[in-house]
Amino acid sequence: MKNFKAKSDKIWEVANLLRGDYKRADYGKVILPMTVLRRLDCVLKDTKQTVLDYLPTVEKIKESAKDIALNKKAGFNFHNRSQFDFDKLIADPNNVAVNLRNFINGFSTSAREIIEYFNFDDQIDRMDDPKADILFRVTKAFQEIDLADDDPMIMGYIFEDLIRRFSEQSNETAGEHFTPREVIRLMVNVLFNEDSETLTKEGIVKTMYDPACGTGGMLSVAEQHLNELNPKAELKVFGQEINPESYAICKSDMLIKGQNPANIKFGNTFTVDGLEEEKFDYMLSNPPFGVDWKKAQKIIKAEADSKGMRGRFGAGLPRINDGSLLFLQHMISKMKPGGTRIGIVFNGSPLFSGAAGSGESEIRKWIIENDWLETIIALPDQLFYNTGISTYIWIITNNKSAERKGKVQLINATGVKDEELMKEGKLEQNRFWQKMDKSLGNKRKKVVENGTEKGIGFITQLYGNFEENEFSKIVPNEYFAYYRITVEQALIENGKVQKSKGKPKPDSSLRDYENIPFLVKTQDSASPFRKQTISEYFEREVKPHLPTAWVDETKTKIGYEINFTKYFYEFKPLRPLDKIKADILALEKKTSEPQIFND
Repeated sequence: MKNFKAKSDKIWEVANLLRGDYKRADYGKVILPMTVLRRLDCVLKDTKQTVLDYLPTVEKIKESAKDIALNKKAGFNFHNRSQFDFDKLIADPNNVAVNLRNFINGFSTSAREIIEYFNFDDQIDRMDDPKADILFRVTKAFQEIDLADDDPMIMGYIFEDLIRRFSEQSNETAGEHFTPREVIRLMVNVLFNEDSETLTKEGIVKTMYDPACGTGGMLSVAEQHLNELNPKAELKVFGQEINPESYAICKSDMLIKGQNPANIKFGNTFTVDGLEEEKFDYMLSNPPFGVDWKKAQKIIKAEADSKGMRGRFGAGLPRINDGSLLFLQHMISKMKPGGTRIGIVFNGSPLFSGAAGSGESEIRKWIIENDWLETIIALPDQLFYNTGISTYIWIITNNKSAERKGKVQLINATGVKDEELMKEGKLEQNRFWQKMDKSLGNKRKKVVENGTEKGIGFITQLYGNFEENEFSKIVPNEYFAYYRITVEQALIENGKVQKSKGKPKPDSSLRDYENIPFLVKTQDSASPFRKQTISEYFEREVKPHLPTAWVDETKTKIGYEINFTKYFYEFKPLRPLDKIKADILALEKKTSEPQIFND
């Protein structure tokens, strides 16, 4: 982490050279593509001369064949056949612009296309303009930064930290572009946990997809985790990203690590599915919280109306200002019939927003009634860079283990209870998170990464053990369902009940609504839940207060919501009155005593 911060700070310092010639919000237009170029340059350094020596041998063959041959000599899925590198660029200060373009054009097609997404050619002209004359100084500053030996994970941190800083400068939503690495590691741990035996087999090949992949952080962590679990396993990664800079960084990262960059698609996942025919073994995503989908509304509604359940959005459409559940529906459409596991990060809204019959409720109903929802993990607040709100990991699968069928596990990893016990002196450490030495945006906490008794290891154990305890609750699918009933009372005028077709007319001003849970808890440990009927609830809860009321059954709807806090609520008895009185008297006495101030 220290290595990542030092490198990131050094790159950020280059932005000082742009001051005056660039607005702060535009620094990223230079720094991000230059970081990618320098990274590619450093990675190719050891084999660059080998490529140049071999170039005359393949000079007359087709471009595609030439790329393949030179890539092999470079030892990567890309190469650079230009005579220039960063050392040679600064050796000719008067011709940096033309030589830099020559260097960029010397990349193989796959790498050159990545650079094009930055629209960097315009910035070369701008920096080379005599009024600015900063191109040489910027190039030299990057030449002095070594990006050769860094672990791909460290480079991921560097790119994402830079994006965060530039986004903050331009008041963009920085957190849309990346997810804290420890959160990804937790998600990957839980996602692979059920398949740990399969994943250790020799020669196993699996696929992973992220429909909002950003700079590719989730895909990178998943690949690294599987390699640690089984060096002979292969994880082929796929993704799609709408932000051009993030997309370019992700593809360059895939190039360097030997993945197929063609598996990463550019564009809006909602409007153009770049991997329409693909199905995947695993999926991970952290879509933007509360993303507005108004721009894609026409296309999404058209697909929902024309294709229904054969398409991606047939289960329902959420409110226009929060498309989170659209991402999940899209991912579910890519599940393999033989079994797929999905991990996705949401804020609290998808758990409960929308009344019975709304798009959100219908989507939850569809997921839960199909028995796809396996686990929800409530995370601590202040984990993400762009928001301090609480977040939740949803685990979805169409291949639950036998013991999990028909059930959902809820894990409370917020650490709230630990904080209370620590205040009471009953616990020394928080079992879930630790405070960061230095905040990164709104990120002030970090999930503990080491060991099995805390943080990632502890949460993974809670999941894997699949047992009820203070942090883990296991409930039937139907526990999230409820009836939304309409309670009517008779319209009374001049002291008489008004009727229509022999039945009392309802008074719309007295109309009320009730949510009746499908299941209620019992005291029987063998059967902790039982079903209740509408009439049973109505007779018990409504009739005693409104004897003449009735339920309009034609308006009854079924809804689904996940009120997470309710499931972990513990009643705390009020403090005795004598103790409260004693505290008040002590406080009054303290405030009434004369205060002595010394100069």
